Amino acid sequence: MYGCQQVLLKPDVELAAILDFICSEANKLTNCGIYYARQLWFKRRWLIGKYDLEKEYKHHLHFQALHSQAAQQVLRSVSESFKSFRELTKAFEEGKIPVYPKLPKYRKKGGLTVVSYPKQALSLKNGLIRIPLGRMVKTWFKLTEFLLPMPSNLEFKEIKELRILPINGCFYAEFVYQLPSVKADVDKNRALGIDPGVNNWLTCVSNIETSFIVDGRKLKSLNQFYNKRVAELKKGKPQGFWNDELASYTEKRNRQMRDAVNKVARRVINYCLIHRIGTIVFGWNQGNKNGIELGKKNNQEFVQIPTSRLKNRIAQLCKQYGIRFVETEESYTSQASFLDNDVLPVFGKKPKGWKSSGKRVKRGMFKTAAGHIINADGNGAANILRKVEIQLGLDLAKVCRALLTAPSRLFIWNSKKIKSPDGVLTRPEVSF
Repeated sequence: MYGCQQVLLKPDVELAAILDFICSEANKLTNCGIYYARQLWFKRRWLIGKYDLEKEYKHHLHFQALHSQAAQQVLRSVSESFKSFRELTKAFEEGKIPVYPKLPKYRKKGGLTVVSYPKQALSLKNGLIRIPLGRMVKTWFKLTEFLLPMPSNLEFKEIKELRILPINGCFYAEFVYQLPSVKADVDKNRALGIDPGVNNWLTCVSNIETSFIVDGRKLKSLNQFYNKRVAELKKGKPQGFWNDELASYTEKRNRQMRDAVNKVARRVINYCLIHRIGTIVFGWNQGNKNGIELGKKNNQEFVQIPTSRLKNRIAQLCKQYGIRFVETEESYTSQASFLDNDVLPVFGKKPKGWKSSGKRVKRGMFKTAAGHIINADGNGAANILRKVEIQLGLDLAKVCRALLTAPSRLFIWNSKKIKSPDGVLTRPEVSF
């Protein structure tokens, strides 16, 4: 299992020119590879092989402008994208996906793309990572290498790959390294159900008498501010308008989202480790962001919250710590009443005459058949556990009304740090 660490580079003028050059050449080489692969498909219905592009372009100007191993990685990524197209085509023919996939498209002319260097191409020189340049660069500019700082929290021997990422006018160095496996003391019978949302980004209910909500309102506010600034800057401009100010706002917003994803995922995993929870059940409907219809405003809010990235990050950490991660569809979990043990149908297979025993009375509140008011998202998270109760052999006897009435609330960013000495969520509001 591999991990990634991104480091923001602050290059001087000379290094910035080198990074811009190699990322530009990688972009041009990518388009060359895409052109050749597309022509093979259009003329002969052939899909490119893994090494075919390297044989075709090894004497090409853009190939030789990069280090040979970096150029090979660029062309192999093109081959992998066409391989994915083939797999998606098979899935469409078998009826597994509803829409016929599109061929990989060309990258924007004059743009920049990722350049990858395997460990074999790198070396350590006086505490700095030496990255070699291509033959043509040596001939044109008399440069053989450039140097990047080595992260203090990594060992050079741990690095498997180094990527140069051009993002919104900035350059990042991404280090890929081997993650150690951790044997955590957890119990698979202890489970945490997670219901994703917007204002309540994650609502979590366990079968060991604990529950909490990760507040998403700050994240929503940051997205609203970003959308407002983008709308102001694009007002009166032609479609596709972009400038440095827009790139700066976008980069800042993306860093905030990335920070939130990492903090929340780590907090959820730490919570499971403290309480020895060995199973996480995440409610998720495939394609729910692509086909969702919540109105213009709600669509924008829901789609821009990086819940999919958060889900993947939690799944990655679960694999590292030996926690079982289960993804289940969440149809009717917000409508059915957990305390009344309503039947939970699958979308499209709802029994005729099915009706919930309870109902939502206000935003965020759910009323059961007995008239009890509970948290609506807590009810949904408990029902997500009930979706897989039999398959996983879970005991939900301790998921009671008190647990669903007032879950603790966790904040991603908060100036007032509230610390829980033993890690147990006992207060109505707990900070990260």
